[in-house]
Amino acid sequence: MAVETQDYRKYLNPSVISKLNSLELRARLVVEGFMVGLHRSPYHGFSVEFSEHRPYMQGDDLKDIDWKVYGKTEKFFIKQYEEETNLKSYILLDTSRSMSYFSEGNLSKLEYASTLVAGLSYLMLRQQDAVGLSLYSEKIDRYLPPKASKIYLREILKNLSEAKASNKTNTASSLHSIAEKIKRRGLVIIVSDLFDDINSVLSALKHFRYKKNEVIVFQVLDPRERNFAFGSDAIFKDMETEDEITTQPYQIQKAYKEAMIEFVSRIKTECLNSNIDYNLIETSMPFDKALFSYIQKRAKLF
Repeated sequence: MAVETQDYRKYLNPSVISKLNSLELRARLVVEGFMVGLHRSPYHGFSVEFSEHRPYMQGDDLKDIDWKVYGKTEKFFIKQYEEETNLKSYILLDTSRSMSYFSEGNLSKLEYASTLVAGLSYLMLRQQDAVGLSLYSEKIDRYLPPKASKIYLREILKNLSEAKASNKTNTASSLHSIAEKIKRRGLVIIVSDLFDDINSVLSALKHFRYKKNEVIVFQVLDPRERNFAFGSDAIFKDMETEDEITTQPYQIQKAYKEAMIEFVSRIKTECLNSNIDYNLIETSMPFDKALFSYIQKRAKLF
């Protein structure tokens, strides 16, 4: 089912997508809505189809020149081989308990993140890139190595559909373990709320860069986690330790928001300093912001 031009925006809206039970259908509609929106946006002309040729450069073997292309353009282009044109992408999804949080009217962070990952996987395989999936909490719960087969999407979607927010967070340890599994450098995408010891997390993110991978971070947060808009009295329960505290939110709202701003700012700054693409995503946001960040990164790599 193709997305009608006039309806594409609704398929990027989390509240609409949440009504669909099929993760495969969610992924397809999100991507098709994104593609229609991309062509109708100020970025018109920004290509999501990537050429299998590159300009001839001094030192290239003359036998690799595509003479058919030369006949049409009178310019020299080299036909790229599969290992040059296909990108290996590794998507890492946090499935710890904190990802189960949601405020009224919004998807849980895990449900939003799973839909985003499904859309990214669909888009990557559509572009004939290889994509893999890792689910982690306090350890690596599932690791699917990158493959470029469209049939592989079913395996990825099956694992995403079965993912449950469970166990405590040990983001740093899990990311370090996954970094060691990656033998051929590629594009690493981390989707998480990053609620863990900040220094350890930053060290793990830099591990991927140390191994020459390109890295995109999507920090997924619920709007209420940022604005702390709770009622007059509330009981707060740690979703991982189950510790509880009763308080009046207005008494700590200012300090909380300052701490959250500092937390997010630190991650963003450290990512920038390490040439890591950082994106703050709220679960109320349309999915196209995240997809466009990936497309921009993908285009820069070729």
